[in-house]
Amino acid sequence: MNPLVAPESGARADRTALSVNVNKIALLRNTRHLGIPDVVALSRLALEAGAQGITVHPRPDERHIRRQDVLDLAALLKLWPHAEFNIEGNPTHNLMQFVRELRPQQCTLVPDSVEQFTSDHGWSLPADMDRLRPLVAEANELGVRVSLFMDPQPEAMPHAAALGADRIELYTEAYARAHATPQQAAVLRRYAAAAQAAQAVGLGVNAGHDLNRANLTDFLRAVPDVLEVSIGHALIADALELGLTETVRDYQRCIQRAAMAPETPVASSRRGGAS
Repeated sequence: MNPLVAPESGARADRTALSVNVNKIALLRNTRHLGIPDVVALSRLALEAGAQGITVHPRPDERHIRRQDVLDLAALLKLWPHAEFNIEGNPTHNLMQFVRELRPQQCTLVPDSVEQFTSDHGWSLPADMDRLRPLVAEANELGVRVSLFMDPQPEAMPHAAALGADRIELYTEAYARAHATPQQAAVLRRYAAAAQAAQAVGLGVNAGHDLNRANLTDFLRAVPDVLEVSIGHALIADALELGLTETVRDYQRCIQRAAMAPETPVASSRRGGAS
């Protein structure tokens, strides 16, 4: 197999890209001192299976992804010119040092605290604008796409655009909790409205957090023109049952089913965002 061309790579342009978050692979590895599972080897396997990107969220305490992992994955992604490296984290902690050093294709700015178990909310705009503005500007100057982790709040999207962000990533835990409940339709309308508001001011839309094989297709059918989904916890859990290769392919099938579905009334024809 040519390592530069994944089997599904040709289908990327007209549908949502899948970025595999490998934090949980690193978390398992860190419970022993044997170097297994191998974060880089499994990231390569995910790319070979058709993932269009790799995501990491290195926290200051290195409880999962470590600095060396980020460097090693950056080297791996150089061998995959059609795949993207997305480094996410709080820009007031350790994220910007990686952005300056590695200049990944995308950095996702997340407002989590040092001790936080996992990301659980988006930026508050306009309240957070003053501290974000110089950091977004610096990433822009380095040529790194900036995505802001955001709750589904349509009124916040003009502020995100005013900061100079290229995209927003919709924090999808509220949708995951509502999936398959009577609240699902109302929650999806809120996410669709937020996506449309972002696109109306020139922002591309990503999504992530607690998306899985059961809820991904419904989300992508209802929310217009999502450019990328970043999925880690559920995908790695599924890989324990199915194997990583088959799991990545199954998530791609979820995305493909959404792409083949008729457009919903809230859908738009625009696929915004910087590349």
